[in-house]
Amino acid sequence: MHKIRHIALASDHPGRAAEFYKKWFGLRELSRFAIPDDPAAEAPRPSGVFLTDGTLNIAILKFSEDQLGKGLDYVGLHHFGLMVDDAAAWADRLAAAGVPTVPYEPPPGSHAELKFRGPDGEVFDITSHLWEGAEPVEPPSAG
Repeated sequence: MHKIRHIALASDHPGRAAEFYKKWFGLRELSRFAIPDDPAAEAPRPSGVFLTDGTLNIAILKFSEDQLGKGLDYVGLHHFGLMVDDAAAWADRLAAAGVPTVPYEPPPGSHAELKFRGPDGEVFDITSHLWEGAEPVEPPSAG
């Protein structure tokens, strides 16, 4: 079984949301990023805060692209991420099965994932590289 190790929330105010989860639930902050606003840009620039509960990497993000088809003002659960043993092989399997991909260009220096759409249009990531703050996935034991 593959394990979920990443959840992303869309937020208009990632810092404020992160402070809430840190204060009330003791989540630990891993990092923050903000790309300065460009006055010529049509869409808000991305920013975010990454938290962990010791098992999951939890990203609270303000997006600059509408990956869900719900508009940039959407807030709430955005996507989840699964650890796989070989992301390229899994991407090939999913593509062969007709699972739609979600175009995604990760910001420089960020964790790169491959994004797909599930049967109800939900977005999920796959990666072979553990998200910061996520608990490693133990290989299945023989037996």
